[in-house]
Amino acid sequence: MKLADVTTEEYLHHGGMACPGCGAYLGLRLALKALGKNTILFNVTGCIATTLIMGVTKIPYIHTLFENGPAIASGTDFGLRILGKREGVNLLVYAGDGGTADIGLQSLSGAIERGHDFIYICYDNESYMNTGGQRSGTTPLGAITTTTPVGKKISGETRPLELKKDMLEIVAAHGTPYVASASIAYPMDFMDKVKRAAETKGPAYIHLFATCPTGWGADPSKTIEIARLAVQTGLVNLFEIINGERRITVKVRSRKPVTEYLKHQRRFKHVLENPDLINALQEYVDKKCARLGID
Repeated sequence: MKLADVTTEEYLHHGGMACPGCGAYLGLRLALKALGKNTILFNVTGCIATTLIMGVTKIPYIHTLFENGPAIASGTDFGLRILGKREGVNLLVYAGDGGTADIGLQSLSGAIERGHDFIYICYDNESYMNTGGQRSGTTPLGAITTTTPVGKKISGETRPLELKKDMLEIVAAHGTPYVASASIAYPMDFMDKVKRAAETKGPAYIHLFATCPTGWGADPSKTIEIARLAVQTGLVNLFEIINGERRITVKVRSRKPVTEYLKHQRRFKHVLENPDLINALQEYVDKKCARLGID
């Protein structure tokens, strides 16, 4: 997909209430441009549900609870088939990390296991931002949230690094035909993957890294820069898994140290003062990249 191929048509009205620099809202805009008007959006409770509740979508929109977005998409998939109206309609579930890795994991697993034909995009801003920024299953090491504060005895999120839920591997383990990681900093790569997901028969899953300036304590004007640094440091790796075969889609020739990413966010201020945390995070990234064959 080339820039000239991107439609100028917008599927979101003006008036969304997203925070300045919201990566999740940008992600939805890009996804809808890739999918087009023949799309039904199932938006799981979260930040984006709050912004869309004023009716800013130009396509059919269903606001679901945290736990049942994929279940409602499953029912819609089945119902449209019964009516003979399924052909050419994209079913898009758009959910945050809390509604994906935690509360909605069972529903997602079930819908994939049943083989329903839908696209699931998780916008990962690494905590429950719509309710004030509580820790989620994808909150990274050291990050400050309202439930992982920093004090004399606690230093932010301090779970063992390997316990951060790797949703891509969890979903791929279901035998999902199409699984991919993406970033708002690489829009053409993301929209390519959305198109491939739409062309896939059966379930397709995309894990989208989406900067949250409000929750991360970052400058909204650096939304894209921060997301790009996450990839350039190796904290986020961009690839796709098609029928079990993995392919790296954005190759980083010379990775930057993780501190280049951390220094732009207030949630990691204390990490930059703790060499042990920095070393642990860098070691984790190095091992992850080596495992994926990126280095």
